Amino acid sequence: MSSPVSSTAQPSLSWRMASKAVMGTVGIISKCFLYGFNRVEVTGLDNLLGTLDRRRIRGAERGLLTVCNHVGVLDDPLMWGILPLRYMTDLDNLRWGLGAHDICFKNRLTSTFFSLGQVLPTHRLWHSPMGGLYQPTMEQAIRLLSGPAKAATFQGSYYSTDGLDPFPAPVAYGSRRHAWVHVFPEACCHQSPDSSLRYFKWGVSRLILESDPAPDFIPMFIHGTQNIMPEDRGWPRFLPRVGSRVRVVIGEPKPVDVLFGRQRKIWRQLVDRGDAEALKTCPEAVQLRIEIAKAVRNEIQKLRESIGLPHEEDESAALAETWSKEPNKRRFKSPVDGSFVTRH
Repeated sequence: MSSPVSSTAQPSLSWRMASKAVMGTVGIISKCFLYGFNRVEVTGLDNLLGTLDRRRIRGAERGLLTVCNHVGVLDDPLMWGILPLRYMTDLDNLRWGLGAHDICFKNRLTSTFFSLGQVLPTHRLWHSPMGGLYQPTMEQAIRLLSGPAKAATFQGSYYSTDGLDPFPAPVAYGSRRHAWVHVFPEACCHQSPDSSLRYFKWGVSRLILESDPAPDFIPMFIHGTQNIMPEDRGWPRFLPRVGSRVRVVIGEPKPVDVLFGRQRKIWRQLVDRGDAEALKTCPEAVQLRIEIAKAVRNEIQKLRESIGLPHEEDESAALAETWSKEPNKRRFKSPVDGSFVTRH
């Protein structure tokens, strides 16, 4: 589904005002809940705020990719309560996230709300055959991170995730170039006894390999929100718990070309061969995705260990095949590490 390419720099005034209202209101509620009912410790906040300030003052010359572990269903938006209030309505300098299509976009009301909240509808393979590495939403995320040349390859003001559902295409507007995209590569809430990490899915590898130019990269680690919404909580299940110690660690920003320059060079060589379909399955491309997902996980692992959590002894936890024995269920206790997993 598409319409003529939008020539405007940004969405309509009414859309921007509604989006500011949603982003600002949710941000304030998150801040009030975090700091009013919990104990919050943030390490490295200046790493993120300095990057956002630089993007606002000088203009964004490249995208920003932030990556974090996922321990609670309310990680996003709660974690953004750490931002000062003045950042919470700057739409062009706020994160775009990926949200579950079957939860966040189940009807027109929720679709509008989450779209205004800068969330992209994402299908998960365990819920929908439309999911996977090459679904349309991933293309939107790559183009959001990229510059005008990459974004211009999309034709339309709308896009569809399944050929039927129309969603406003954020990349149709000039203000959505070199955007900030935030992802949780574990792709599910993972509450293990020692706050260890699952393997990281390859979507983050696509964002790093295929964005143009390479974005800045900031790793993050969050701990404590698993106690706000524990997966084994009883009634009332829908209410968040209070009194938790919430710790957020934000790493130093680094250019993707510094961290992953070798892999991106190999990727460009593969692209120059000219067979786009082959890139989905060829061994060289698969290996690059594996390498990058593990490397990104390692960056977050460093932050995890920086707050005194135990060193990971078993490196096999970073591999997808280690977790393949898990059941194909929405909620379960993992046979790998005893963690409670919810595929929301």
